[in-house]
Amino acid sequence: MRKVNIPPDYEAKKAFFLIHPESRLDYKTLFHNDNPVHLEIGCGKGEFISTMPVLHPEINFLGIEMKLKRIIIILKRLWIDTHPNVRLLQLYVDEKVTEVIPEGSLDKIYIQHPDPWPKRRHNKNRLIQQPFLDALHKMLKVGATVELSTDHPDYAEWIVEEFAKRRDFEPIFPDGYTQESPYREEHITTFFEKVNAEAGFKPYFMHYKKL
Repeated sequence: MRKVNIPPDYEAKKAFFLIHPESRLDYKTLFHNDNPVHLEIGCGKGEFISTMPVLHPEINFLGIEMKLKRIIIILKRLWIDTHPNVRLLQLYVDEKVTEVIPEGSLDKIYIQHPDPWPKRRHNKNRLIQQPFLDALHKMLKVGATVELSTDHPDYAEWIVEEFAKRRDFEPIFPDGYTQESPYREEHITTFFEKVNAEAGFKPYFMHYKKL
């Protein structure tokens, strides 16, 4: 396993950005304001969670990542003065995430390039399952959106089919997905998107609104 170098300011950054909730989050206490809150589930190497909050200081951003190795990498990209509107949680994400995120509290959720678990016998491990969609619905405000992307065609089809089973989400795109970036000038290419694009895989973008 490749060793991750810990930066000298790691402890200060960890104390500011990394939170360890024992109950549901209180955003006013956490961010000291009443701004909208967006959640990124699976921050990878931190390209999105370190860039989007700078573009939108009027929004608070939460990032969830399970692996400590990636938390360390993300913290290298964050600065207390530059990213006061960011907080991180080291957390395994499943339908129990609602024990931490308050019901009806999020204006947007981002899930970018989740593990596709491509082998059929492993499909049961995919994040996008009905119990997890129940959790997404609980966390979002009415009219808020969940934005997903994957460069794995089978997983894109899986996601569209799982959302199609529900009547409490509405697809933003007529076919359930688009392969043209909907973000325009604000599109942030993650490490995994870049690697797979270089291998010839074009991402699928899927956006759903909570009804």
